[in-house]
Amino acid sequence: MPERPIRLFGDPVLKTVSAPVEQVDDRVRGLVADLIDSVKLPGRAGVAASQIGVNLRAFSYNVDGEVGYILNPELEVTGEKELIDEGCLSVPGLWHKTPRHPFARVRGIDLDGNEIELSGTGLMAQALQHETDHLDGLLYLDRLEKDERRLAMKEVRESDWF
Repeated sequence: MPERPIRLFGDPVLKTVSAPVEQVDDRVRGLVADLIDSVKLPGRAGVAASQIGVNLRAFSYNVDGEVGYILNPELEVTGEKELIDEGCLSVPGLWHKTPRHPFARVRGIDLDGNEIELSGTGLMAQALQHETDHLDGLLYLDRLEKDERRLAMKEVRESDWF
C-alpha cells in the first residue's frame, strides 16, 4: 500500500485521543501496512495512526534501520527529562527543544495479538514518547516550555503550510 498523506497542525484528528484497537481485522492490517509504508520515507522516525487520519492506538517506527509497529502501546518512562531537538511531520520545518525522558518503553500487541515490547534510549526513547503522545491527542508543541512554545506558535502562524 502507498504511504498516506500526513495531517498537519490544526487538523482536529491530531488533538483527539485515539481509541484502542479492539479487534484485528482487515482494516487494522491495512492500517499497519500504510503506517509501515509511510514511515519508510527518508527522515521519518515514526508515524502515528492519527497522523494519517485514523484514530486508533497504533504507530510505526523507523529507528536505526529497524522498522516496525505496535498496537495499543502503553508507555513507561524513566530518568530526568532532558531538552532534545525535536520536530514533527505534522508541524513541518520546525524544530524545538522538547523535554523528554532519556529512556522509554512501550508494551502492546502485534497483528496476531502477541504481546510485544519496544524500549530504548536516544532516538528510540524520543520516538516512543512522541508517537504515544500523538495517540493521546498531544503534539510535541504541547510539551514545550512556555517561552519555547510561544516562539513555536509564532513560527507556525508564519509558516507557508498553516
